[in-house]
Parts: sequence; C-alpha cells; structure tokens
Amino acid sequence: MSNLIVGIKKFFTNKNTVTVVGVLAAVIVLYVGYNWRIKSTLQTRTVPYAKETITAGEQITQDMIGQMEVPPALLKGDVILDASSVIDKYASSDGVIPEGSLFYGRCVVEKEQLAASRILEYPDGYVLYNFPVNTELTYGNSMYPNNYIDIYLKAINKLDENNPDQADKIMVGKLLENVKILSVLDSNGDPVFANMEEKKSPALIIFAVPEEYHILLRKAGFLRTYDTELIPVPTAESLKEEPGEVKLSSNDLKDFINRVTVWTDENATQ
Repeated sequence: MSNLIVGIKKFFTNKNTVTVVGVLAAVIVLYVGYNWRIKSTLQTRTVPYAKETITAGEQITQDMIGQMEVPPALLKGDVILDASSVIDKYASSDGVIPEGSLFYGRCVVEKEQLAASRILEYPDGYVLYNFPVNTELTYGNSMYPNNYIDIYLKAINKLDENNPDQADKIMVGKLLENVKILSVLDSNGDPVFANMEEKKSPALIIFAVPEEYHILLRKAGFLRTYDTELIPVPTAESLKEEPGEVKLSSNDLKDFINRVTVWTDENATQ
C-alpha cells in the first residue's frame, strides 16, 4: 500500500506529468466553455414581429403580430420580447414599422404619447382651444392627457368711472368645469409625455369645448384692459366612472365678459 502511495506521489511530482495534466485540464475547460457558448448562441427565443407594415400613428392589433424564433445575437437594444407589450399600442408618430421587423420600445407607444394631431378626439360642435401654460400653472407638470381641469377667471372689475372714489375690485371665480385635456405639448409642439425619460416643460394644454364656451374663453383672453387671467385647476373628475360634461360654472362671469365685449352675429350677412 505504501509503495502505491509513493508511486502516486512520484507520478504527480513529475514535471512532465504535471504539464500533461495541465494541458488536458485546459483543453477540457476550453471544450466545455466553447460548447456552452455555441449552445447559448444557437438557443433561440420566440419574439413578436410585424406581419405587415404598420404606419406612423396606427394602432397595432393582434392580427398584425406574428411570432418568430430569433437567436440571442439579434436581440439587441430595446427589442420587445412579449407580444402583450405590443397589442393595442401604437406605432410612434415619427416612424414606420416595416413588415417582418421586430418591435422596438422606441417605436411602440401609448395612445397618449402620439402627436397631438392623432389623439384629438372630441365631440361634434366642439372647438379646439390652445391654453398657454408653464410648469407652475400645471402644478409641477402634473396635468396629463385625459385628465380633467376647471378653468378659473381672474379679472379687474372696474367700477363706475363717474365715482373716482370707488376702487376697482379683483374678481376671481370658476368659469368652466369638467374640461378634458386632450394633449400637453412643449414649446416645439411635441407631446410632453411621449418619452417619460425626457424631461420636457409644458407650453400648451389642448382641449375642446362647445363653441359658446370657446368664444367666451377667447373674449376673456383678450380683455387686456381688465387684466384678465385664465387659470387651469386640476380635478379628480377623471377618476369617476362617468366623468361629467364640460359646463359653465358662473353666469356672473359670463355676463361680465359679454358686458365688456361686443357680440358679433356670425350668421349675419351683408
């Protein structure tokens, strides 16, 4: 037994033996590593792809999506791996998804992230209104598309000019309520929330109101002499199952605006 142990020790202390064993170990490691890399490279994954060309702003439906086996080497960047992350989304406004292409995160957006011209859905008889805002007016950029706001009016109510002892009065009140925001744009006209990783400052809120209220807002906006200011205030109306319709909140404010402006009959002809 002792002779066997001595023989083994001599075998492993022989430089040539150590070299051979080291080489064999290195070959085995390389072989195993190579096979692992080959298998991992050839192992495919099922991902969604576009069965047809999807134009900018078009909604992506289930029948537009196919499934294909793709090797990991092609799954670079922000490739979308799950079809559920694509269905009912939209192709971004600045590009087309070609037939046979994989879906990429930068090319697939929510409806609210589309350019304003593609999401302005409002009832017949309503008119668009672009409301200038900034970060402060939007409560730290916390007004989003599909949120609801009330619109307040601040103005100087000038009293009788024949009584100079009377001081002008500041008038503040709610003019309209339940106004639905359609889009929030920056100074370049791009949607503020198209890419949540980009911090954009709001410059315009787009909404639509009935023609009567549209004219009322326009008049109020031009009352420079009365130092008028329109103020948007967020509400929780969007959390209701059936949000209320836009409506006038104050007949007094309406009467004030109409009293200090001229009414024109758009149906009148010469």
